[in-house]
Formats: sequence, structure tokens, C-alpha cells
Amino acid sequence: MTTNYQKLGEQGEKLIAKKCVCPKCKNKKTLKRLGIKNFKCADIICDFCGYLAQVKTSRVTNVNNIPNTILGAAWKPQLERMNSGIFFPLYLVLIDSKNKNAIYYLSADLQTKDMFKPRKPLSSSARRAGWQGFIYKLDDIKERFIKIL
Repeated sequence: MTTNYQKLGEQGEKLIAKKCVCPKCKNKKTLKRLGIKNFKCADIICDFCGYLAQVKTSRVTNVNNIPNTILGAAWKPQLERMNSGIFFPLYLVLIDSKNKNAIYYLSADLQTKDMFKPRKPLSSSARRAGWQGFIYKLDDIKERFIKIL
């Protein structure tokens, strides 16, 4: 069963695929959703040049204000990639209660390890006991984002 958070994430990915041009090859209509649930650290691919990016979608009260934090996904794969010097570009899709939206972009070369903060692992009684997520800490890097839409 698809959760409301997953539906929101799918909405953001579909918006990127529909509205954005590939930042690498500049082709229009080539960004596609990977379409694989829980694919680690990437959600969008350019079917021409192979460009990969992460998409995070968040409900906000004002789409013109980037939140200070947003939820990431699994900490271990993110940490492993960062330790190998791999960062994926980030699309941030903000949607308000009236479905007005904005898209922001942060290239991989503007990201640092400091913007990724591990969360406390889930308790032993949780369905996914021990799983650990992370938070994107954006308050110090908001000016690095480019508003696309």
C-alpha cells in the first residue's frame, strides 16, 4: 500500500520529469522517474545521458521559503556514498495546501557532508527496528539552491 509520503514523493518526481530539462545534456523531455521503489539515493534519470538526481518533496505553507530541514532516507547508503566522494544533485519540490509548487535545484558540487545529519535509529520495538534515516540540514545552504520553477 502506498503511503501519503510516497504519494507526495511520486508527485514531486512526476513534476520534475514533466517540467525540467536535464542539467547535464540540456535535452528536454528526457528526465524520467527511475520507477524503482526504494532505489537508494536517486529518483530521476536522463534516458539520454544517464544523469542521476535525488528528489525530495515536502508540504510547506509557503513555496518561496526553503525549509531549514527535510527528511532524507536511509543513512547507511548515504554515508557510504559520501565517504566515497559521491553526491547526487538534489531537486527540492515544495508544495503548499493549494497545490502551488516550486522546484529548487542543488548541484552535487555544492553539497557537503555537514548538510547530512543522521537520525536516531528506530527502536527495537519498531517494525523496521534499527533502521536509521537522516535529515538534510538546509538552513546554512539555502542560498546555494537555484529556483527552477
